[in-house]
Amino acid sequence: MSSSPSLLDLLEARSGVVCAVGAGGKKSVLKHLALEHPGRVAITATVFTTYFQENIGFGVAIEADADLPAAVARLDAARSVAYACPGDKPGRRAGASPATIERIHREGGFAATYVKADGARMRMVKAPADDEPALPASATTVLPVLSALALGEPLCARVAHRVERIEQVAGLRENETIRPVHLGRLLASPQGLMRLTEGRRVVPVINMVDDAAREAGAREAAEVALDLCDRFDRVVLVCLARGEDPLVAVVRR
Repeated sequence: MSSSPSLLDLLEARSGVVCAVGAGGKKSVLKHLALEHPGRVAITATVFTTYFQENIGFGVAIEADADLPAAVARLDAARSVAYACPGDKPGRRAGASPATIERIHREGGFAATYVKADGARMRMVKAPADDEPALPASATTVLPVLSALALGEPLCARVAHRVERIEQVAGLRENETIRPVHLGRLLASPQGLMRLTEGRRVVPVINMVDDAAREAGAREAAEVALDLCDRFDRVVLVCLARGEDPLVAVVRR
C-alpha cells in the first residue's frame, strides 16, 4: 500500500463541491478522488464530456436536467453516484446545470461532489473564454489542471485549446515553445486558470509528470505560479498513470 499523502487531503477534496478546470486530465483527477474517497460521493459535469464515468462501480443516472434529482434519489443510497444529462452523440454526455448539481449534493447527503466544470477538447492546456468555467455557486474547491506534456511543445491547436487566449495570458505567440514560465503564468492569472475562483479554495494540479525532465519543468512552473499568485500555497504534481500512487511532488510556497 502507498505511503504517499492522500490526494483527497492535498487537494482539499474530502468534502463540498470540488470542481476541476483547465485541461490535461480533469476527468482523471476527479475519478481518482471519487474512487479514493471512503464515503458516499457523486461525480458529474457542468459541460459536455467525451465520455462519462459509468464503469467505476457507481450507481448511474442519465436523465434530462429537470429529472436528475429524482433519478439520483431512486438509486441505492449506500452507493456513490455518477450522473449527467444525455448527449447528442454516442459516448457523449451533457452537463447538468449548476443549480441541479447543488440540489443533488444537498438532498443526497453526499460527502463530496466532483464536477468537471470546463471543456478542453482533449488538449494539454487551455485558457478560458468569457463564459468559462461553468462553476456551481456553491463550489468549495477549484482544481486548476494542466499537463506537463505541454512543456517543450509549440503553442498550437494540437496542444492547446483557445490558443489566442493563452497568448494573452501566458505571454507567448502561436507556434512558440511552451516553457515552464508560461505554464506558471497560466496557472496564476485571473484571466487564466484562476478565473472565477474568488472566495474558493484553490489547489493547482500539474498532471502527466511522468519522467525526471518533466518533473523539473513542472517544479519550475509551480514556483513561478506561487511567486505570481497568493491565492494558493502549494501546487501538486501527479502522474495519474501510476494508478494507486500518483503523487510525484508537492511544491510549496
